[in-house]
Amino acid sequence: MLVKFKRTNRLTPELRQHYEIEKSLAQRLRSANADERRGLYSIVYDELYSRVPWLKSEMFRSREHDVSIQKKLLAPFLKKNLTFLEVGPGDCSVSVAVSKLVKQAVAVDVSEVVKKGWNKSWPKNLKFEISDGVSLPVAHDSVDLAYSHQLMEHLHPDDAVEQLRQIHHALKPGGRYVCVTPNRLYGPSDISGFFDDQEATGLHLKEYTNRELARLFRRVGFKRLHILIGAGGHYFVSPLFPAVILEWLLRLLPHRMSRRVAGWLPIRAVIGIRLIAQK
Repeated sequence: MLVKFKRTNRLTPELRQHYEIEKSLAQRLRSANADERRGLYSIVYDELYSRVPWLKSEMFRSREHDVSIQKKLLAPFLKKNLTFLEVGPGDCSVSVAVSKLVKQAVAVDVSEVVKKGWNKSWPKNLKFEISDGVSLPVAHDSVDLAYSHQLMEHLHPDDAVEQLRQIHHALKPGGRYVCVTPNRLYGPSDISGFFDDQEATGLHLKEYTNRELARLFRRVGFKRLHILIGAGGHYFVSPLFPAVILEWLLRLLPHRMSRRVAGWLPIRAVIGIRLIAQK
């Protein structure tokens, strides 16, 4: 917990305010039915950015470092002639950077707020599309590489399978989806991690393990699954089993000890979820 406080410049009252806002917004999504959630994601995130304005400045401060690491992660998968799709692009920094390395790029988000600020620097080969939080306005069999970073945990668990189906449909045969999301064993990884030590209560509506997420991917039709092991932009492709075995061992420990061990960098390098799924 102290480590997390060292990584933010925000004062405790601001953290508490952010926590209460996210918790309230998250409850609206958790309690809504499937029809109500369509479109509610956009409303919730627009309200979050409005009520927690310092989120934008934090994203800006971390932009250069985060984009560098994500570009290193994606580098082995990028080619000049491919179409790239990012779902939940944050401030769109990665999509903008990747668009310079590919033929076509598409960024899909629930809020148009994330696009603001680029103005004339927005690349011509990068399309921005608005989603209702589940469906993807992207043609079937049109994408070579799909990517999401810190997205899956923001979806209502009932919506996660449907969005995965949408991504699967969007991919060309043989296309790949690189999904990066925090492992619940070292969570909560949203703002509630400052205040809670069990499950996330902020806008991380569901945090997963590698094993749990792999089941969802197989359920919608993804056949070949691998993970990326490493940290700081240095990764190698591995079968899934090292992470699954390590997760099983961690669950044998008492919760607080398990969470502490899971958060240790060498362990996170293995169990931090960086799933590669091929259609």
